[in-house]
Amino acid sequence: MVRGLYTAYTGMINEQKRLDTISNNLANAATIGYKKENVTSQAFEEALTIKINDGSEAYANRPIGTMSLGVRLGEYYTDYTQGSFRETGNTYDLAIEGDGFFTVSVTDKYGNEHIKYTRDGSFKMTQDGYVVDAYGNHLQGDGGDIQIPTDAQEVTIGVDGSIYADRQYVGKVTITDFEDYNFLEKSGDNYYSPVDGAITKESTSIIRQGYTEQSNVNVISEMVSLINITRAYEAGQKVIKTQDQLLDQTVNQVGKV
Repeated sequence: MVRGLYTAYTGMINEQKRLDTISNNLANAATIGYKKENVTSQAFEEALTIKINDGSEAYANRPIGTMSLGVRLGEYYTDYTQGSFRETGNTYDLAIEGDGFFTVSVTDKYGNEHIKYTRDGSFKMTQDGYVVDAYGNHLQGDGGDIQIPTDAQEVTIGVDGSIYADRQYVGKVTITDFEDYNFLEKSGDNYYSPVDGAITKESTSIIRQGYTEQSNVNVISEMVSLINITRAYEAGQKVIKTQDQLLDQTVNQVGKV
């Protein structure tokens, strides 16, 4: 019975973690370039710790090792599926069609600069002509920070990332891709940083000027998952309540006999 309580508890904890993940996805459903997260649970066979119907054990059930009987979280992972495009018509709104990330220079609170990567292509031009994101981080090109003449009348960005101001070449937007996205660490909701083992590769994607990539969160699917999680959590509560009643009867009634 005590193990039953533990099993229900671990199941509820698992559903709580899934709820937190889905809630974060829903909160970022309208965030440009956001990539949804998911969490897996261990397979049933991996969590099963009772040997049953084994002839070598006289068909007697017995525990295997010291593993718990409850469900366990498997891993958190990010779904990098491309989101839909939205046409804005803004000169500095960019969307990547294919794999890869925009490269931006981020300055931390100590004044140190770090290179990070993002799919959020909602950029703008500062008074000094630098192309920055919503947080003021500089978009990187083949020559470092991209800077456009402030008096330029027409700015065009080709599918290969080449930037022209009044038909004069200014630079090229750097698109960085990686061999394995498992070596990327999420930083905030929209930035990624490489970890040890990350290997860059040439990107084959193209850039769409005047578009932004929307979040790849399917709100309807996430809401359905949210309902299923709520039901599973309530089922765990009922199991704990039932186990509590059985323990009460065992101690206060059977124990008297």
